[in-house]
Amino acid sequence: MRNPELIPNPISAPRHPWDARLAQRLVMPLIDTWVSPNHLTTLRLGVGLAAAAAFIPGSYGWSNLAALLLILSNFLDHTDGELARMSGKTSRIGHLYDLASDAAVTVLLFIAIGMGIAVKPGTDLVLPPPILGLVAGTAVALIFFLRMRIEALQGKTATRQASLGGFETEDVLYLLPLATLCNALVPLLLAASICTPLYAIWVVIDYKRVMRRDRRMATGVAR
Repeated sequence: MRNPELIPNPISAPRHPWDARLAQRLVMPLIDTWVSPNHLTTLRLGVGLAAAAAFIPGSYGWSNLAALLLILSNFLDHTDGELARMSGKTSRIGHLYDLASDAAVTVLLFIAIGMGIAVKPGTDLVLPPPILGLVAGTAVALIFFLRMRIEALQGKTATRQASLGGFETEDVLYLLPLATLCNALVPLLLAASICTPLYAIWVVIDYKRVMRRDRRMATGVAR
């Protein structure tokens, strides 16, 4: 049996995101089973891809279903990491698989939203909606890649997201059903196509700062 003292207590970590604390509770029964973190990553990936596919028809019903699937996928994204930490089943490959799944789901999500908007008549935008989705998705992919590089150089704490009251920046995705219920996917896509490239620029600047610091440290060690 695993020592209970080694298992994190979700309630005793006030700075831990609320969804991660809930994920801890749900995966505790899986610690000593055959279920691995990679199984949960695969489940998260499958649900995320289903969410992206459900956005493509562009109908009101499918869009709302897609939003619910995305919420489930976003929550499942916490379960693999929590199971890995509590069971000791961490691995570099599993971590990379998790990051790749995050990037794939997020990129395809924006593209699928654009495709769904494009099939609706009367949508007049500066660029075709799928192109706007591709812009937002590509920016997100760049952000994921650079954050992964920063984490490799400075550790996970260097890429920790801003949080307030147990909510992190990425938790804004939990509000997506409000956009689908209000038929507000068009302004959402427009905002994403503008804000994600701007954020990507900030991450590029941060990455260059980290690289300069890493080179200075390496030079200092060499001396």
